[in-house]
Amino acid sequence: MITVTRPYFPERQNFDRYVDAIFESRWLTNHGPLEQELTKRLETYLGVENLLLVSNGTLALQIAYRALGIARMPGLHDPAEVITTPFTFIATASSLKWEGMQPVFTDIDPMTLCLDPANIEAAITPRTRAIAPVHVFGNACDVEAIDALGEAHGLKVIYDGAHAFGATYRGKSLLSYGDASTLSFHATKLFHSIEGGAIIFKRKEDLERARKMINFGITGPECIEELGINAKMNEFQAAMGLCVLDEIEGNLESRALVWHAYAQALRGNVQLQTRQTGSSLNYAYFPIILESETVLLDVMQRLEQAGFLARRYFCPSLESLAFLGRPAAEHQEVDFTIPKIVHSKDIASRIMCLPLYAGLEVNEILSAIHIIVNRHIKAA
Repeated sequence: MITVTRPYFPERQNFDRYVDAIFESRWLTNHGPLEQELTKRLETYLGVENLLLVSNGTLALQIAYRALGIARMPGLHDPAEVITTPFTFIATASSLKWEGMQPVFTDIDPMTLCLDPANIEAAITPRTRAIAPVHVFGNACDVEAIDALGEAHGLKVIYDGAHAFGATYRGKSLLSYGDASTLSFHATKLFHSIEGGAIIFKRKEDLERARKMINFGITGPECIEELGINAKMNEFQAAMGLCVLDEIEGNLESRALVWHAYAQALRGNVQLQTRQTGSSLNYAYFPIILESETVLLDVMQRLEQAGFLARRYFCPSLESLAFLGRPAAEHQEVDFTIPKIVHSKDIASRIMCLPLYAGLEVNEILSAIHIIVNRHIKAA
């Protein structure tokens, strides 16, 4: 069975060399030499500054919110509000709720699949503290419009860049926009450290504050400066990250062959995500949008019968999850002032991602392409 993704395994001998270094140093965690090396190499590779490694991508979001101080609402009892997209992985919104904030969903652009900046301003209230957009499938949000909205209204902007490893916008790292961007290095990502993540801060003072937070707030043998948590990346995670980074170009080349084969065969037969002008490709995902949920389920079934496991992203649209909502009395107020979620709900019902990973051969996906194209030729 060909699955939608497969973790990248680097050369075993290369990994062994890094593991040998861990045994020699006797340093397992707490800002070890491999974690320091990975930090420097990622800053160079990604073209960013102020990068902080953490133990997973969800904690990256939580630490970013805390370091930027958006969870605090001095003088107010109601939770701080953060405007975000309903078309994303659950962690984008659940991390807000977990930190005591209220996610406020506004609709997406149905072509780019990213948060539509035209919907944001109407959702801003006196309790709004931040905007948390997502670079969906590595496609750049309208970062210029969103950053301008944040600046105009005094709001922090935290981009969830879990899909955006290596992505650029107009020749500049996509991760350099906003007050902070976060990355996930989960095993399923094109770059991974088994589990792991990172935050890229705009300002060095925010990086330094977050660095304290991920070590329980401890800054010395007898000094605990503030509330913190354990979110440090350990040396074995860093070893895997260094190995995967050593081989990243070959990984991307292999993915690119499959991505372009899909694009060449399917463009014109199914709806593809519209890339933001100036947004580079990082070959992380290949989503297709079908004409209805009924067609989607039929195609998925045919693919599975032929040995392909596609996957729906991101279903359900998050505004439908009751545990992310507000108390009923307040929810009525939100429904009155904020545009309804239409596009996210529609797209979530009829989008899926096709198998894509390093090592997958173009010949292996021809049957999947044949099934999808034939389904549409017959429908026409």
